[in-house]
Amino acid sequence: MEVADHVGQLTLAQKLGDTAHVSVLLRKACELSGCGEKRVGEWLLECAVTRGAVHYQREFPEDLPPDHPALTDEELGVALCLGQHPYHPVYLRAAAQLLSSPRVNPIRLCRFAVMERVEAVLLFIAEVAARFAPQAEPWLYLRTHLRRRRSVPPDVLPHWSRFVSQTGVTPFAGGPDIKWLIRREPVG
Repeated sequence: MEVADHVGQLTLAQKLGDTAHVSVLLRKACELSGCGEKRVGEWLLECAVTRGAVHYQREFPEDLPPDHPALTDEELGVALCLGQHPYHPVYLRAAAQLLSSPRVNPIRLCRFAVMERVEAVLLFIAEVAARFAPQAEPWLYLRTHLRRRRSVPPDVLPHWSRFVSQTGVTPFAGGPDIKWLIRREPVG
């Protein structure tokens, strides 16, 4: 089933107990992609995968438009976390991997997070990142500079294990090897 096939599903904002605001960024994504609000989330996900969130690679509909360079990485990551989207945890997980890159400007990301009211989601991801990659940017910057606008109800956002790669038991009875998912940067 395609992500876009879910009808009548709660939005992320509703799951968080929040109201979605009128998003300039969502309008920009719709204009750049030519997709309506019901389909733009799938386009954003495909763009994130194209740009390096490869853990979420899948078959996308062939009629989705290609990525558009006018949408920055910071905007793309924030757009995946917008409250207007139907609640699809994969959008948040792909945003986390896409934004886990030295190419992301933490100051710009922080500004977009506040403008688009996604502070709670990005701080949640930043707190999970603190367990597995405490010095990783932009998460360290967000933890120290972004103020929490609202708290996140328990069990609404993805479990920490959905943001990492982990093995089973390692050789010689060692514990699992857990690594924060980082963006695969383009070669060359």
